[in-house]
Amino acid sequence: MARTVFFSFHYQRDIWRVNQIRSIPNITGNAAAGFKDASLWEEAKKKSDDAIKSMIDKALVGTTVTVVFIGAKTAGRKFINYEIEQSLKRGNGLVGMQIHHLKNHASETDFAGDIPKAIEAAGFKVYKYVDVEKLANRIEEAAKLAGK
Repeated sequence: MARTVFFSFHYQRDIWRVNQIRSIPNITGNAAAGFKDASLWEEAKKKSDDAIKSMIDKALVGTTVTVVFIGAKTAGRKFINYEIEQSLKRGNGLVGMQIHHLKNHASETDFAGDIPKAIEAAGFKVYKYVDVEKLANRIEEAAKLAGK
């Protein structure tokens, strides 16, 4: 089954890592409220928090699962928390994917960061990213857990 998935992640720190795994067969990803490149993110940063939240809300429309890509500094970021909260309100499945071990633009890995508490508190799971096929399976598991 084809899925439309929202990708939540710390844009500045982890975009390079996420771009390595964004192309998943049968999955359409709405990433970081539609911020598909740095120029869109930079423009959004100039707007108010409410404007960014509105962009996130629009990007969540039509999605059934939210994948929270977890890097070293993901947990506790206000827009990550907002994306998780709104995903839960929509009834989306959630899955956490640790990506700190993937290399960034400078071929560096990172340290494992804290897991956003709301993921496990809502009964969803967190995994270490291994490959695209396993991620697709985890997305399906999260969708079924959410009844989607």
